[in-house]
Amino acid sequence: MKKIKLCGLKSLDDIEIINKYNPEYIGFVFYKKSKRYIDYRMAKILKNALNKNILAVGVFVNEDINTVVKLLNQNIIDIAQLHGNESENYIKTLKKLTNKPIIKAFKVENALDIQKAKQSQADFVLLDSGTGGTGETFNWSLIKNFERPYFLAGGLSIENIKTALDMLSPYALDVSSGIETSGKKDPEKIKAFIQTVRQHERI
Repeated sequence: MKKIKLCGLKSLDDIEIINKYNPEYIGFVFYKKSKRYIDYRMAKILKNALNKNILAVGVFVNEDINTVVKLLNQNIIDIAQLHGNESENYIKTLKKLTNKPIIKAFKVENALDIQKAKQSQADFVLLDSGTGGTGETFNWSLIKNFERPYFLAGGLSIENIKTALDMLSPYALDVSSGIETSGKKDPEKIKAFIQTVRQHERI
């Protein structure tokens, strides 16, 4: 079954919606330049209100490694998602300091990007069009034969998710702007996105 990650949650209202539809993953954005940024205090409050079976992913961009380790080891997040220029050495060190999974994001523009993603030491890779939350897709034909489990991100929405699933076989689907209306998480779009994915799998 395809996993679903709903990213960029900011409020208890968001968590209430998420708990109703029960995706496998949600994302907290800890990048201060993002419009979806939340601080660690709020993340802890939201995590405590989250269904226990839903895993919380912390999204970081070139964050101090000790901060990432602290949030993982305090169980404020269950998984770290690295969206900056973090090196393989950074990932290797992070894996030594915590037993939690790591997702490394890659911007996909060409074959070299794909090769880097294949070779990453991270537990999962995320293939995206940019720094995340842009609402833009990339050329999916570049990853039709991608050989390791990956999160597909970048411009996913109710309108294109069937096309993505017909064309690709990702481990998980990662959506943020595609389930928003006027910058806020939209319950109807969340419901429709999850239902579309689940129904597609039953075909």
